[in-house]
Amino acid sequence: MSYLTSARQAAEAYRQNPSALLLGIETSCDETAASVLRGGREVLSMAVHTQIPLHRKYGGVVPELASRSHVERMGEVCAAALREAGVRLTDLSAIAVTCGPGLVGALLVGVSYAKGLAFAQELPLVGVNHLAGHIAANYLTYPDLQPPFTCLVASGGHSHIVAVESYDRFTLLGRTRDDAAGEAFDKVARALGLPYPGGPALEELALTGDAAKYPLHAAFNEGPTLDMSFSGLKTAVVNLLHNAGQKGDLPDKASVAAAFQHAVCKTLTNKAVQGALRQGSKTLALAGGVSANRYLRALLEEACAAAGLRFCCPDFRYCTDNAAMIACAGHYALLCGEYSGFDLNAAPNLPLCGAQQGF
Repeated sequence: MSYLTSARQAAEAYRQNPSALLLGIETSCDETAASVLRGGREVLSMAVHTQIPLHRKYGGVVPELASRSHVERMGEVCAAALREAGVRLTDLSAIAVTCGPGLVGALLVGVSYAKGLAFAQELPLVGVNHLAGHIAANYLTYPDLQPPFTCLVASGGHSHIVAVESYDRFTLLGRTRDDAAGEAFDKVARALGLPYPGGPALEELALTGDAAKYPLHAAFNEGPTLDMSFSGLKTAVVNLLHNAGQKGDLPDKASVAAAFQHAVCKTLTNKAVQGALRQGSKTLALAGGVSANRYLRALLEEACAAAGLRFCCPDFRYCTDNAAMIACAGHYALLCGEYSGFDLNAAPNLPLCGAQQGF
């Protein structure tokens, strides 16, 4: 029997078993992660090896180092996930793995490892879009949540407003024209002399600052379009710091951080709420690494309450890259009849909905 035939049969068996176990694998950037889910939404384990200490001295992720670290840690992370869940490889019914977007070398490690496991155990393999995984993180936090709804996906590489029409169908409503929100946070944090990762450090510094001391805005973000721009805000901060330095002044870095955070988060909030209302959505969800920002969560919660929208955001452990969200997205892909062959490859610019490259 060929692998595709056995995988097709195994995928059908998975769909018929509401308690089926699925192993998710995530290696798109600098986290080596594995997770076991039962029935798509019950998380039995989450194992993560973070590379932050490895990349901190360089001020950002070094792709080659990230790939090597994934190779070194992949086996032990998967073993830890199985051990924590109290299951064996032979208990699994399917395997899901991030195949893009992300760093091509890092993605290849996870995809190759998942292929090996699927072949050895004759299990269905499903390649998962990393952004679909972030959206699915909300399903793990809200058992009753189901499409359709609108989702703001904000991370280091993406800032998009998405209409989630079904578990496997998405439409792009708006996106950043330049820097993603997380990318802009990291660049401004570096300009302020903060350590990597910059986003959490900037958020902490902003707690003691006055956002009104350095008003920042971008005219583009005040228009009717749902698209956004953050590059100009980043440049405004860099120029502010540079001009102060030329004059021998010491800018209030905490207030600079607070002003920048407010400008970015206010833009994300306004655009996302507009997008949800235009779609006639009853729910606005937040997803991606930037969803861990408490200031953004607070602004969105307040704005949604005023607009009569339900606001959903993932539990903090599901905000940054993890394999539980990939397993959840893989679960719904299998239920929709999707699975991959051994021609599955890493796709660093994998689109989510086909509307834009990299989305």
